[in-house]
Amino acid sequence: MHISAVYLGLGQDAFAQLIRGISIGKLKTYQIYEGFKVRAHLQKVNTESLRKAVPKLWERIGAGDEDFAKDLAQAVLVSHLDMITAVLDFLTIPHENGFFSKDMDPKPYFTEGWEGRVYENFHGTWPEAILLFYMNHLRWELLGAEEVYQPVSPSAA
Repeated sequence: MHISAVYLGLGQDAFAQLIRGISIGKLKTYQIYEGFKVRAHLQKVNTESLRKAVPKLWERIGAGDEDFAKDLAQAVLVSHLDMITAVLDFLTIPHENGFFSKDMDPKPYFTEGWEGRVYENFHGTWPEAILLFYMNHLRWELLGAEEVYQPVSPSAA
């Protein structure tokens, strides 16, 4: 599975929510503002330009632009480090302010059913789009997942 499949699996509405959740301040703090601006083909990055760019950005994701999809994931995730820290703490995974240390293998911490436990604990606390994106990003990047995780709705259970 590619990271673009995660975006596509969550859908265009969730994608728009992810874009709206990007923090320009966090992009500047982590020194990825300029790189993201260039990769996103934007003259400037602000709330309005991001909102207007959603259809074009979605089109690029749909076309399989993996380099852009990875850069976008970085922008989305650094904008939500507080949620990432909370999820990693909940799973008791050692981290440094939401980042794994270079010499650590986090895979053993992702025990059977971790997705359901994280979703159950955090849905309603964080926007569903970003929570599911982060969970699926972990599944893609660390665990080699082949499909997008979607929680089972109570009516379907």
